[in-house]
Amino acid sequence: MKKRNLYLVRHGQSTYNLENRFTGWKDVELTELGERQAKEAGEILANTNFDYCYISNLKRARETLSIILNEMNQSPQIENNVALNERDYGNLIGQNKAEAAEKFGADQVQIWRRSFDIPPPGGESLKMTAERTLPYYKSVILPKVLDSNNIIISAHGNSIRAIVMEIFNLTPTQILKTEVGWCEPWKISYNKTGELSDYQIIPRPSEPSSSHLYQN
Repeated sequence: MKKRNLYLVRHGQSTYNLENRFTGWKDVELTELGERQAKEAGEILANTNFDYCYISNLKRARETLSIILNEMNQSPQIENNVALNERDYGNLIGQNKAEAAEKFGADQVQIWRRSFDIPPPGGESLKMTAERTLPYYKSVILPKVLDSNNIIISAHGNSIRAIVMEIFNLTPTQILKTEVGWCEPWKISYNKTGELSDYQIIPRPSEPSSSHLYQN
């Protein structure tokens, strides 16, 4: 059977995740837990051979992929691009989320976090993130998948959400209720005519799964 599989992996826990801070384009590192999560993802994917890898320009995505490939003993071609970066949280970057809620109001912060097209000050909405992520995905990555390759993308919650929204033709409401867990691979399979044939969210054994595709 020919390979036409796309694997989406959100990076492992970062230092800002641990501190409950808005991260966005801040170039923070993985925590020890994040490194273990990436190692588990590599163990889960051990029997898969990747032809190409794509990452954002942020070190937490790069470190995650490096740990995964090291665990798999593979060294395929890797390409990085800013199009896969996390959503830019603008003026919120570095702020503790609870402290931001006190400063701006919990309702306002929730609107910035969970609206599809309302950006935080100086930042991006999910809609804006999708507008820079999807052209790269559709012109560079998807053709490689459909040309009988196994592809892995190591990126971020919101850039992956943008790709998931495109793949499954989700509405803004559906994608905002879709969760992408740390280092839980999403396997997307296509048939020879380029149509979506199957998908699987692969949980890591050490933690309850937090990934969920909302299609109701």
